[in-house]
Amino acid sequence: MMDWRRLNSYVKSKWTSTVASTWIQCTSGSLYTFSIYSQTLKSTLHYNQSTLNTVSVWKDIGVNVGVISGLLYDFAARRTPNGPWLVHLLGSAQCFLGYFLIWAAVAGVMAPVPVPVVCLFMFVAAQAQSYFNTSNVVTGVHNFPDYSGTIVGIMKGFLGLSGAMLIQVYKTIFNNKPKSYLLMLALLPPINTLLLMWFVRIHNTREGDERKYLNMFSSMAVVVAAYLMTVIILENILSLPSIIYVVMLILLIMLLGSLLCIAVKAHETTLVSTSENFLDERSQLIVEQVSSYTNKQRTLQPGENLNLLQAIQTLNFWILFLSMACGMGSGLATVNNIGQIGESLGYTIRETDSLVSLWSIWNFLGRFGAGYVSDQFLHARGWARPLFMVISLVVMSIGHLVISSGMQGALYVGSVLVGICYGSQWSLMPTITSEIFGVGNLGSIFNTITIASPVGSYIFSVRVVGYIYDKEASEGNKCIGTHCFMLSFLIMASATVLGSLAALGLFFRTRNYYGQVIHRRIQNVL
Repeated sequence: MMDWRRLNSYVKSKWTSTVASTWIQCTSGSLYTFSIYSQTLKSTLHYNQSTLNTVSVWKDIGVNVGVISGLLYDFAARRTPNGPWLVHLLGSAQCFLGYFLIWAAVAGVMAPVPVPVVCLFMFVAAQAQSYFNTSNVVTGVHNFPDYSGTIVGIMKGFLGLSGAMLIQVYKTIFNNKPKSYLLMLALLPPINTLLLMWFVRIHNTREGDERKYLNMFSSMAVVVAAYLMTVIILENILSLPSIIYVVMLILLIMLLGSLLCIAVKAHETTLVSTSENFLDERSQLIVEQVSSYTNKQRTLQPGENLNLLQAIQTLNFWILFLSMACGMGSGLATVNNIGQIGESLGYTIRETDSLVSLWSIWNFLGRFGAGYVSDQFLHARGWARPLFMVISLVVMSIGHLVISSGMQGALYVGSVLVGICYGSQWSLMPTITSEIFGVGNLGSIFNTITIASPVGSYIFSVRVVGYIYDKEASEGNKCIGTHCFMLSFLIMASATVLGSLAALGLFFRTRNYYGQVIHRRIQNVL
């Protein structure tokens, strides 16, 4: 006879919640595959490059203007541990509606629609990722507050990998049919989320050796990334039959399924010590430590649970905003134009598709690596997390310079550097936000900071890349040669240097706080 009480404990475990969030993340990154169907949008709707970039900017606005999803999450989470499901439900509805309408416009199911309407469709589809991401990431930070960098890295990492995963599904089922791919995006992510969202819950508990099992999740994430990279390379150098694609997709699903085995083992072997008020006690501990840290200005100190209005009154908020506008904005401008950059430099369609898939791998490495590595240095040495933001922005600037050179293979090397550093911003920013402004209103605060991403994307994609490309283009709205994007990437390289200087200022402003408060609190808990 089945022990229903024991089964219920597995279902409601924080580890099962982590697996469910991870699997939802695996189908949430459709926006990273924009280049797969961008040429179809351009040709069927008769757009030039600037118009296409305008549509892509509305994609970036939709995914990054997630204030509503953040406020909704904070409101629901304060009232019930099951609050995340409401955010997931609304995200699923928007994902279906947005992509279905885009597919209908491209497939000719509806009458021709003007550009602003297509931008609205893209905005709605992109908003869904904000809802999915907010619910999964913030729930993870609530569940693992002492390893926030690691859990954010895992969640953001799988989101980064999801682009490559979706492309594998596309190549297995709808190869060379981008219109069908758009319809798939309207169905697969919502269905997956509706099946899994009931398991995503907030658990105010600490369970044994959490680091051990989070490291196992991290290791499996690396294995999945390595597998996807191997698959992409094989696809690029070999002509594979359809059955091989089917086998590779099945193996990918099995690898993702193994995460559930880790969750079961973690639940079975850890000593669970429930503390209903753990997060509140932890927040109070931070406030007490902040009080001893400084006797000067009592209001709006780092580490307090600030609300959104209080947070935007601080200089730290706007420093983060500027750094993200430079880093995320230029990174989005790069990935949104990889197809056109490859075309101008003589790359084949197959090579540019591979670049899009590989971008997901580099994106993953940045998201996962920055969270994990910064956690290790913070736990071991008390290093302030903004230092890693400085490093990533400097390396991103180098990546932009490499692409601007237009040399043979430069797009491969540059996209690696830019992709890794772009991904690292998505891991570092939410974690730094939770540490500086507290976890109480994390959903609304970090989603407000992410508005910097579409602001930067609009400036770099439309006003820089799109404008210069169209100015250099010949007849047929095409530009061939290194001159098409050289100036654009020189400008973006300069912008990321500015972002790194802003992040350096944040590092100097918070390094004592990290050493005397965050590091001390972690050592006391451990």
